[in-house]
Amino acid sequence: MALINEHFLKLRGNYLFSDIAKRVNAFKVTHPEARLIRLGIGDVTRPLPPACIEAMHRAVDEMASADTFHGYGPEQGYDFLINAIIKHDFAPHGISLSASEVFISDGAKSDTGNIGELLRWDNSMAITDPVYPVYVDSNIMCGRSGVLGEDGKWSNVTYLPCTAENGFVPAIPDHRVDLIYLCYPNNPTGTTLTHAQLKRWVDYALANDTLIIFDAAYEAFITEDDVPHSIYEIRGAKKVAIEIRSFSKTAGFTGVRCGYTVVPKEVTAATLEGERIPLNPLWNRRQCTKFNGTSYITQRGAEAVYSPEGQRQVKDTIAYYHDNAKLMLDGLQKAGFQVFGGVNAPYLWVKAPDGMTSWKFFERLLYEANVVTTPGVGFGPSGEGYIRLTAFGTHEDCAEAMERICKWA
Repeated sequence: MALINEHFLKLRGNYLFSDIAKRVNAFKVTHPEARLIRLGIGDVTRPLPPACIEAMHRAVDEMASADTFHGYGPEQGYDFLINAIIKHDFAPHGISLSASEVFISDGAKSDTGNIGELLRWDNSMAITDPVYPVYVDSNIMCGRSGVLGEDGKWSNVTYLPCTAENGFVPAIPDHRVDLIYLCYPNNPTGTTLTHAQLKRWVDYALANDTLIIFDAAYEAFITEDDVPHSIYEIRGAKKVAIEIRSFSKTAGFTGVRCGYTVVPKEVTAATLEGERIPLNPLWNRRQCTKFNGTSYITQRGAEAVYSPEGQRQVKDTIAYYHDNAKLMLDGLQKAGFQVFGGVNAPYLWVKAPDGMTSWKFFERLLYEANVVTTPGVGFGPSGEGYIRLTAFGTHEDCAEAMERICKWA
């Protein structure tokens, strides 16, 4: 008989956002007249940039002619998109990459979950806490996380608390770990690391032979000068870091699906015998075996992000969400809430009043203000007592939500 991968049975019964959806649906059954404002799941509301739509229309027309039809594409991505990424996302920051170091995918979540396949199941790992759930869940699935303790923590995971007390800057581990996940600008707290703070992590990785998985999905929202846009701005990072990015939140590709991962040729891991193996060809082999490539139409749309028109349109979209974030930040602070983020990221991290738990705060805002949020504890133990709000709604919804929450407060 077929035997189950029992590590899947260790996963909690519901994915965080599925659990939220069930609670919201239960509310709607008993309150059908209520108009909910959804600021929980980080889905965007602005349409795709017109430049992307036009490029995708042209690509669709190409598929209608035998002379311009595109069948199977390269699993690594088309050169036209890879070259645009290198030119616009990295070269302006003094970062040199070769085309074979960039891999186009269907989104950052997929790559973040799949990258662990390159590593043995018994690598030790560290995560900032709170953290995007896929980092932990994907490692649970392969048995890397260990055993879940009564405190809600996994035995093979080093938790790096990010709290108001430490300014949401995680402490460097006091021991070596094999693998570290960093997400900056951060989801869910909306906070960032300065150049000097990120350099400490790269220096730690170099000194301890540690691999960093760096999630830079929200890089385009950075506004402050001392916040690095890429980990490769730090000297030596190419030896120890893999960077993952997405078009979802910057260009509205949440329903189109496109992202990319950078695997420098210098980054390596070891065999048990101590032989150093480059990860770039292994990731290429993995993609060629398990991934059919991102569609030609999608990649043409993503390429248009880097056109002059696309750049202006994307900046307008990001400015729209930044305006939402400022409106929300100002409103919540005036109402007396302790709020973090919202400056270099589209997320606001809100402290629950009066010692309230995350889920209690979620329920109160759902039932009494009709606003959907995300309970912070769903992102990890250090998220208890917080909720996450996203700035991806419409201006009108964000303004009304703040009026409701402030009135509730």
